[in-house]
Amino acid sequence: MGKMFVRAVAGLALAAVAAYSGAADAQQKRDKIRIGFVTFLSGPAAGPFGVPARLAAEAIVEQLNAGKVPAPYDTKGFGGAPLELVVIDEAGGTTKQVSEFRSLVSRQNVDYVIGYISSGDCLAIAPVAEEMKKVTVLFDCGTPRVFEEASYRYVFRTRPHATMDAVAAVRYLLEMKPAVKTYGGINQNYAWGQDSWNDFDLSMKALKPDATVTTSQMPKFGSGQYGAEISALLQSRSDVIHSSLWGGDLEALMMQAVPRGLFRRSQLILVAGEPYLHRLGANMPDGTIVGARGTHGVFAPESTLNTWLHKAYRTKADHDPNYPAYSVALAFLGLKAAFEKAKLEQLGGKGGKEEMEKAPGVGPGDEQLIAAFEGLSFDSPSGRATMSLGKGHQAVMGTAYGTTKRVGGKVTVTNIKRYPAEAVTPPEGMSSPDWIKGGMKK
Repeated sequence: MGKMFVRAVAGLALAAVAAYSGAADAQQKRDKIRIGFVTFLSGPAAGPFGVPARLAAEAIVEQLNAGKVPAPYDTKGFGGAPLELVVIDEAGGTTKQVSEFRSLVSRQNVDYVIGYISSGDCLAIAPVAEEMKKVTVLFDCGTPRVFEEASYRYVFRTRPHATMDAVAAVRYLLEMKPAVKTYGGINQNYAWGQDSWNDFDLSMKALKPDATVTTSQMPKFGSGQYGAEISALLQSRSDVIHSSLWGGDLEALMMQAVPRGLFRRSQLILVAGEPYLHRLGANMPDGTIVGARGTHGVFAPESTLNTWLHKAYRTKADHDPNYPAYSVALAFLGLKAAFEKAKLEQLGGKGGKEEMEKAPGVGPGDEQLIAAFEGLSFDSPSGRATMSLGKGHQAVMGTAYGTTKRVGGKVTVTNIKRYPAEAVTPPEGMSSPDWIKGGMKK
């Protein structure tokens, strides 16, 4: 009986080795890593967000494949394996995006998916990625509900969620204008706009309880015409107007509101305003408070990685990288850091760049990659990010706000103030509304 048991165990061990070897052989035959990349290529969100994201993805992949990214990312591709992009347009709504995602996985045979700017798309895609067991990195969408209302194994988000936008905006506002008495808002009537306004309103109630709400305008996404909302905001005579509008909606609002003098009376806060600094020109009023959901774009710290991203992006565009480009860099570098951490463990934990590049076809399985990704800290052009929320699947980092000022015909940002992650982000296991209502304790 003992010998039979030993032989059975030995047989199982040999089978396990064979299965592992087969998996390794299959990986060695793979000559590239295919990444599905989803961003807005058409529609009003393409210009300020989607196209810069695509340009950044293309530049970063070229740099990675050439081994020209600064350390610790100087290994070619991912662990020596070259990358190939499969680019998909995010326009068309959630039903279309779910169909496109399924096609990326089942027909395009991508290894990983990086994408999504719209909060609605992220909420729709996350459960599908889980169902199809495809490692997916959300690079931009803001809603905190992705990981606060659900738990995922295959889904990661490598940039902070949007609660920090509203909390930091209120902290900055009250430092700059502590005498604020009234505030209103204009936000798109879907997940992102609703979350942003609710977080801002709750933060004002917590930090400035004597201030009162005048009006909350909620036009539908893609409305494009805001005459009635602008009239309501003018009549409200609010000290402050909060807006999370983005894409063509924000550009349309500004072109319609600035000539009517709305922001001569009211302090404007654009929580996602950084991508428009070079686009709006005269329609970006001096004194506008702008943010970038992190230390991205004009708020990025000086570093070798930041200098690299500027130069790489400039090869594709006629302007500096804005925060969607930084978000893309976070996604690719975070996934690369996790992949190579897992691969080094697969190779015995010894060596580094040279050893990985000698075995470009060998790579971690999804379970190994996920284990390496959870709780990971990694450097980026925006600074250091840590996957510390959502059971290790949601990144946190600090953020910054500033005030616009036109200098020599160019919109610049002055009075920049920075806020650490713990001052603007709820801790693990606590929802954003509950944390804000509880006084935003660090």
